[in-house]
Amino acid sequence: MAKKEVKANTKKSSAKKPGSKTVKAEHKLVKQLEEANSAFEQEKDKHLRLFAEFENFKKRTAKERIELFKTANKEVLTAMIPVLDDFNRAQKQFEIDEKVIDTEGFNLISNKFQEILKANGLKVTEAKIGDVFDAEIHEAITQIPSPTDADVGKIIDIVETGYQLGDRIIRYPKVVVGQ
Repeated sequence: MAKKEVKANTKKSSAKKPGSKTVKAEHKLVKQLEEANSAFEQEKDKHLRLFAEFENFKKRTAKERIELFKTANKEVLTAMIPVLDDFNRAQKQFEIDEKVIDTEGFNLISNKFQEILKANGLKVTEAKIGDVFDAEIHEAITQIPSPTDADVGKIIDIVETGYQLGDRIIRYPKVVVGQ
């Protein structure tokens, strides 16, 4: 029995000592694990950023696509604007000279045409005589001496009406500005 006790004591004394091979191997494995975790976190971060960038790309292209659909009729509507201008001029002339026989029919056609344009997203760009001139939304075709000092830098006359398709101006109102 004495031999068994001696063997048990030698086994206990051979426990892990600092500087032994097993401790060094464990430190090496812990270091490798930390490096692997660090690399994993970096790759995870790259993946999340790439995913977020892709989501932003999808949102941006969807927005651009919607904008394209909203303004797809731009060329057609731009071509119809001169006709609308002619209707407006003729309507003013009819108001002056009421001897014209078929003004009711003309007014029906004009109203129908304007409703079609409105249904396709065309709106009149707001410009009123007396408004302050804004180069972002008005086009000055000439400047004239203003009748009063209060009219300096303001719209004196509107030569052509401006139009916009959605929020985008497709023709600026042509105005005369007081100087």
